[in-house]
Amino acid sequence: MAQLLFDEVSVRYHTPAGETLAVDRVSFAVEPGEIVALLGPSGCGKSTLLSCAAGLVRPSGGAVRIDGAPVLGPTPKVGYMLQQDHLLEWRTVLGNVLLGPEIRGADLRAARRRALVLLEKYGLGEFVRHYPRQLSGGMRQRVALVRTLMLDPEFLLLDEPLSALDYQTRLHMQVDLVRIFRAEGRTVLMVTHDLAEAIAMADRVVVLSRRPARVKADVRVEFARPGLEPLERRREPDFARHFNQIWSLLDAPEGRAAG
Repeated sequence: MAQLLFDEVSVRYHTPAGETLAVDRVSFAVEPGEIVALLGPSGCGKSTLLSCAAGLVRPSGGAVRIDGAPVLGPTPKVGYMLQQDHLLEWRTVLGNVLLGPEIRGADLRAARRRALVLLEKYGLGEFVRHYPRQLSGGMRQRVALVRTLMLDPEFLLLDEPLSALDYQTRLHMQVDLVRIFRAEGRTVLMVTHDLAEAIAMADRVVVLSRRPARVKADVRVEFARPGLEPLERRREPDFARHFNQIWSLLDAPEGRAAG
């Protein structure tokens, strides 16, 4: 399994109105098998960092590296799950999940077998012939995740994948997603605005400053019993400790760090 490294990454956007520094010398690593959450104010550059990792945006300075090699463009090692599920409404659940293999020209018989196994494994086996309009919000997100897993990426990038869901569905989806990540052995970098969600789901929380994004703190989330599910973590005394620690960092002056 590979490491995902942000090595002094800076991003500048150029428009007719001038130049904007969106990300300023950001460095951190996502180790194999980790779930890392990016947390920071709206518009600070979190999604820009995901786009750099996906090879969709080229850094103005520094590099994103996978096992030491710079990411110079989209790579099959990285799967990107967007905020909206973007399911094709005219295709069934199975048709949506098979979209990636179709585009890549893969063996569709083998892909179909793998898709059916994954859909059954993650509670969607009864819905393979359903259309997206017939699914709940949580089910649509699971379909979107299975679609991403079909391409067998080493790294999963998630841009607020639960933000469109209601509160109760969101809590249950946090449990579902973490179980899937662990079962599939994936390394995950996720963006969220929800501090409680970050603590419940992630092994580490990287706290970013206001734009231009800089790393204010890199906090390891530790609980008395490892492997707790997200809902169980919320009931632990350490949850409140982590919440207060990171909450104070969000408003702290830059230069303050935690580990």
